[in-house]
Amino acid sequence: MSAAIIDGKAIAAQVNQETAAAVAAWKAKGITPVLVVVLVGDDPASQIYVRNKTRTCRELGMESRQIVLPAQTTQSELLALIGELNADPEVHGILVQFPLPAHLDEQAVIHAISPKKDVDCFHPENVGNLLIGETEGFSPCTPRGVMELLARSGFDPAGKFAVVIGRSNIVGKPITAMLMQKAKGANATVCCVHSGTPDLAQYTRQADLIVCAIGKPEFLRGDMVKPGAVVIDVGINRVDDPAAPKGYRVVGDVDYDEVSQVASLITPVPGGVGPMTIAMLMRNTVTAVQLAADGK
Repeated sequence: MSAAIIDGKAIAAQVNQETAAAVAAWKAKGITPVLVVVLVGDDPASQIYVRNKTRTCRELGMESRQIVLPAQTTQSELLALIGELNADPEVHGILVQFPLPAHLDEQAVIHAISPKKDVDCFHPENVGNLLIGETEGFSPCTPRGVMELLARSGFDPAGKFAVVIGRSNIVGKPITAMLMQKAKGANATVCCVHSGTPDLAQYTRQADLIVCAIGKPEFLRGDMVKPGAVVIDVGINRVDDPAAPKGYRVVGDVDYDEVSQVASLITPVPGGVGPMTIAMLMRNTVTAVQLAADGK
């Protein structure tokens, strides 16, 4: 048995086409969606992420503004900038690229961004709305991307046993909440396991769906997966490989070679969840335009 691949690039392209059409409709009304991305410092990985977000934004017809601040920027300076962006009616979405330099308080930054411009969906108000099943606002980008991959691949979680590996605020907790919602495309019975779970594999071997987001390279092995399960790999890790042209390989949190021989559907790394995260960010930016237009 060999798993069918869930093509995140192709599905992200579908979502982006829909977003581009929505952007064009807003522009026809004289409104151009504007996303501001704030980068503090010169972290190479963050610079790549910001460039990718900016490029996609412009490809879809939106305006992207980058604000690059020096690494020594103070907390008060960063919060003052966020306050200015919150007050600017031309700015619809605000994204501060994490991680921040060590002297800055990320939680304070998350709290400072207006919930109506919080396109990352990190603000406690938006997280609370997610938990109670609100559908009009933002969704966290990576978890929503996972839900879109499942829906557009024809997998319905309803009545299925889903195991989420990892309990982060960015992926593990929100995808657990989303899968258990009493809603179309959800209605799963969900178990969240993590680094503190004894004999974690006893749960994954029962799962119809596994979402792996534990941050450990190739953690999920073939003998931990029930035959025919659907496996979503959220991880992205660099592992040393002297034979590779760059001296390293990019792998997920799933041992792809092993698990693809057991699962029925699987996402690759790269090319799986990653493209969906940016696609959902773009969709959230358009949602921010609607919220502003509705005065919400």
